Amino acid sequence: MERTTMQAARFFLAFVGLCYLTLGVWCSAAPSHTSNSVGFDLQKGSGQSEFFTVYGGVELAWGLIFLMPLLWSEFTRPLLIACVLIHGLSVVFRAISFLLFSGMGTTTYVLAGVEWAIFLASAGLLLMSSTTGKTSEI
Repeated sequence: MERTTMQAARFFLAFVGLCYLTLGVWCSAAPSHTSNSVGFDLQKGSGQSEFFTVYGGVELAWGLIFLMPLLWSEFTRPLLIACVLIHGLSVVFRAISFLLFSGMGTTTYVLAGVEWAIFLASAGLLLMSSTTGKTSEI
């Protein structure tokens, strides 16, 4: 991967990581508020535990994972591929959900836009890295 492309990918993944860290903290600190903003109705006990674990814990984990290229540049390409897969499938499943369900709130549309932006940016960076012919540097 060309040095400039690699640096752009590392900073992009770090930005995505910081976004997930922020979301994970928000979901952990205010689960009722965040779940309501995306249309979840948390049931006491199990529902609260599930939201706290998946939306809090997993998003914090993704945040830390996407920050890894800042410490280890050799993780950049594999994590860029992971970013494309995670957000590409989010885009596909979100599109299907728009066909299957009605009554979407504003936050859902905002999330869809963010998913598209992350998917397109990560796919573009991955494509740029593949066309440089220097992928062995990663």
